[in-house]
Amino acid sequence: MHELIASLPDDSCAAATRLNRECLCLATDHAALERALKTCAGLDYPALRQSHPHLFSDTVVFVGEACLRRMADLIAAIETVVALPAYQAAVLAWAPPIARFDPGHPGVFLGYDFHLDPDGPRLIEINTNAGGGLLNAHLARAQQECCGPLTALLGLRPPHPDPEEAFIAMFREEWRRAKGSQPLERIAIVDTDPAQQYLAPEFELFRQRFVAAGIDACIADPAELSWDGRRLIHARGPVDLVYNRLTDFALEAATHAQLKAAYLAGAVLLTPHPRAHALYADKRNLVLLTDPDWLAAAGVAPSTQAQLLAAIPRTLAVTAEAAERFWQSRRQWFFKPAAGFGSRAAYRGDKLTKRVFEAILAGNYVAQALVPPSERRLQVGEEFADLKLDLRNYVYQGRVQLVAARLYQGQTTNFRTPGGGFAAVLEVPEGRAESR
Repeated sequence: MHELIASLPDDSCAAATRLNRECLCLATDHAALERALKTCAGLDYPALRQSHPHLFSDTVVFVGEACLRRMADLIAAIETVVALPAYQAAVLAWAPPIARFDPGHPGVFLGYDFHLDPDGPRLIEINTNAGGGLLNAHLARAQQECCGPLTALLGLRPPHPDPEEAFIAMFREEWRRAKGSQPLERIAIVDTDPAQQYLAPEFELFRQRFVAAGIDACIADPAELSWDGRRLIHARGPVDLVYNRLTDFALEAATHAQLKAAYLAGAVLLTPHPRAHALYADKRNLVLLTDPDWLAAAGVAPSTQAQLLAAIPRTLAVTAEAAERFWQSRRQWFFKPAAGFGSRAAYRGDKLTKRVFEAILAGNYVAQALVPPSERRLQVGEEFADLKLDLRNYVYQGRVQLVAARLYQGQTTNFRTPGGGFAAVLEVPEGRAESR
């Protein structure tokens, strides 16, 4: 270990890449994570490991300070573009009508997902209602407890020391922006059949954390909510704020009609909301953010243009007119549905069949220049495996609250890979030469 540390390059991103490849010494401390989840939420961690064996990875991921800073700078730059009237007019033109309603608050839990390539971080997509934030906050805390001496030796540090408090403050800020000094009394965490959702354990973590913060909270299916013309009602009583985990981003399903009516009447604060999804998460937005002509015409500052074009892979709308060009060059592209989420119906071009490509042409897809993910080596059983990784930045109002990694094998992120799942991030600082 001392030899590895001594030979690390001074560039933090290059050092992190080497640590991810060669340092097998830091594993997830499942005992510390069990203590954290049991103490904070009374969760049965052994049962969780049985039902969700690949929720948490068996290792940590190293990320260079410079790469973390570049991700944060890009996120802040995108925020300046999103604020432009030209951008909002363009994206709201193809968004569903409900997105034109502005509820007066930005929406919680944006997720900016990155791959790391030799030139640095590359933004793959932006999501609303990004899951896993509170689970990853507990995971990061458990890793800090177990790895203190070794991380001190390596000069490592967690990028964000107290994300859990930042998350609760974020919900309070949403309420303040929309409702001022009115008391926030009850939050409903809402998803379809919530007990059957893969991240249902996180719903319970949030419920308990809200209660600990002095806010009554419940977990509910939309069918359990009703609109009486004045308030959104749950069996526990009126609901002030809905923490929205639904993937019906425009609230189009009939089962969401009561929630939609209360939202449009301003009777309940819904976060994240349809407008946030339209402004940030529609994959067609990446077409604008990687089009130099559009960026210039929209009045984006030249320095910001350069930043966006360097860090976001070129993205194009898939049209029937360009079908032959996309098919011939398909190995260079990753195809995604415009309103997709969770990697559903997304395809690497080199895996495409003609039948699937025809379905893509008939759908509403974009093609993004392929950026292969970086990797983390770890021991799985008696073997060593190189797992792909991406980095999720949990963001509110353009500020990063937490960075976590997801490890996987296959085309896209999943929670089915032995040794894979959410992984804590440790920051490798710049200027290592001075500390050695």
